[in-house]
Amino acid sequence: MTIWGSLKLQDAMTPLMEQLIFFHDHTLMILTMITILVSYTMVNLMTNKFINRFLLEGQTVEFIWTMLPAITLIFIALPSLHLLYLIDEINKPLITLKTIGHQWYWSYEYSDFNKIEFDSYMKPTNELESFEFRLLDVDNRVVLPVNTQIRVMITAADVLHSWALPSLGVKIDATPGRLNQGSMMINQTGLFFGQCSEICGANHSFMPIVVESVPSKLFINWLKSF
Repeated sequence: MTIWGSLKLQDAMTPLMEQLIFFHDHTLMILTMITILVSYTMVNLMTNKFINRFLLEGQTVEFIWTMLPAITLIFIALPSLHLLYLIDEINKPLITLKTIGHQWYWSYEYSDFNKIEFDSYMKPTNELESFEFRLLDVDNRVVLPVNTQIRVMITAADVLHSWALPSLGVKIDATPGRLNQGSMMINQTGLFFGQCSEICGANHSFMPIVVESVPSKLFINWLKSF
């Protein structure tokens, strides 16, 4: 979860989010090098009074400063396209979680099991326990097994929503009349917090998401409790 003063992305809890962070750092390094080069050139132009007549006009120079940005874009585009394909890939899921966005709460269905469905509302402040987070905790958490390929199917009942969990690298739009899907495999046990990231109305910021990842044995015990 993000903390005050944090200037970085949340810790990655899925392989896909790890790759997204690597791509973020890779792109920032390229941008840093471009910024340093351009800044150095501008400072030299403003402070240097000498003129090189061969730099005022020349096919070779124009070819170089046209090709360098094109090559730079290739170094950014190739890993970006690779990641886009990975995000859309569904790798033989073992569990399917169906998510339905409402104004202003979430409904969840475990499609592989009979009659396991529930609504998830944000907990009012006066009902919070001492260890729970204000405006982030819910009355019914999504429980998922760790190290398991999970497919998430998302839709909405009324208006546009977006099911987003930054630490899991998941952000999928919930559109009425349309079924979107994504996948994730959680690496570690723990609690992961998110929120609706689409402006869906007055209470848009009050429909949080809480995913609890547990070992497979505890997940089976949780299923038996329904």
